[in-house]
Amino acid sequence: MGVLDALGHALGVAGTMTWEITWSLILGFTLAAVIQALVRRQTITRLLGDDKPKTLALATGLGAASSSCSYAAVALARSLFRKGASFTAAMVFEIASTNLVIELGIILALLISWQFTLAEFIGGPIMIVLVAVAFRIFVRRRLIDAAREQADKGLAGSMEGHAAMDMSIQSGGGFWGRLVSREGYTAVSHIFVMEWASVLRDIVGGLLIAGAVGAWVPDSFWRHLFLTGHPLAARLWGPVIGPVISLLSFVCSIGNVPLAGVLWNGGISFGGVTAFIFADLIIIPILVIYRKYYGTRMMLAILGIFYAAMVIAGYIIEFLFSGLGLVPAERAAKVTEQGIQWNYTTILNIIFLLLAAALLVRFFRSGGGPMLKMMGGSPDAPERHGHGGTVHRGHGGAESSPAHDAPAV
Repeated sequence: MGVLDALGHALGVAGTMTWEITWSLILGFTLAAVIQALVRRQTITRLLGDDKPKTLALATGLGAASSSCSYAAVALARSLFRKGASFTAAMVFEIASTNLVIELGIILALLISWQFTLAEFIGGPIMIVLVAVAFRIFVRRRLIDAAREQADKGLAGSMEGHAAMDMSIQSGGGFWGRLVSREGYTAVSHIFVMEWASVLRDIVGGLLIAGAVGAWVPDSFWRHLFLTGHPLAARLWGPVIGPVISLLSFVCSIGNVPLAGVLWNGGISFGGVTAFIFADLIIIPILVIYRKYYGTRMMLAILGIFYAAMVIAGYIIEFLFSGLGLVPAERAAKVTEQGIQWNYTTILNIIFLLLAAALLVRFFRSGGGPMLKMMGGSPDAPERHGHGGTVHRGHGGAESSPAHDAPAV
């Protein structure tokens, strides 16, 4: 009975966190779907051909608009690199598309506090600048050439099919005209459902791990690990240990926010939480994919540069926010079992669940179902999934002709 009670407590904690963030996830993915529907993939590739500051700024903005799960972001960055984007710009795009997205900021504010949202959107660009400078100083041309040669082999990683799909609106016209058209509704529904499908594993995994850790790991363990009895040491140690915990947790994308809340309640420093969240791109499964995409030497370079940038960004955020008095005084992340109550969260969940249902119905009625089977497909699969019955050409030159609104299969 004790085991069942413990399991029930862990699931209760996970369920409460799920209920707290449901509406914000739907809102975030809907806004991301609207942006992605209006920004064509070939436009992104064309703008990222070098590593000049202006290009990297564009890569940051386009990445933030192209919200993706960590696996899809990594696959998409490799796709951009193969098509001619600079390696640094592709990495910047990858970082922004997982760490500077709308839904991440909303969930951080809901589960922990708004200060972490602010830290994420200030720390993200700091990390990007550090990564860009490090690549320019330490990564030689021959290593990039070797990485491109390896990337051109087209070895499959994870979420390759999803990364290869371009579901943006192809018709002309103004912003609102394209968005409210039948094609626009279809495009938004396809992107919305596919984004959910790609990230659902990480969200569920993150919530379950956070629920188990929050329910079973005693506070005394975290206090010892995070050196809470030594304030300065804790501030210096947090950004160092945060990414290591992320690397070993196997949880990425938005799924690591609930666990970040558990760590914050446990005593990790403010900068440590920030560095932990950034580290979704160096978890062990993704390091294995980097090795497959770019070779062992480039994988090690990415790991070293990303980790160092996360730690330094964590330090900057820690001391900047402390100096400005913005570090929350209380550790009250919503990772305890409170149950479902009739409040504004419940009302918002009902409204946004209805919106999600409408998009889901549109997705299947417009022939989107087969796309779910293609999410883990080849990186060289046809990338265009049209919404207007036109013929599109993929990577390998094969043509596809979707019927009505159905995607090319």
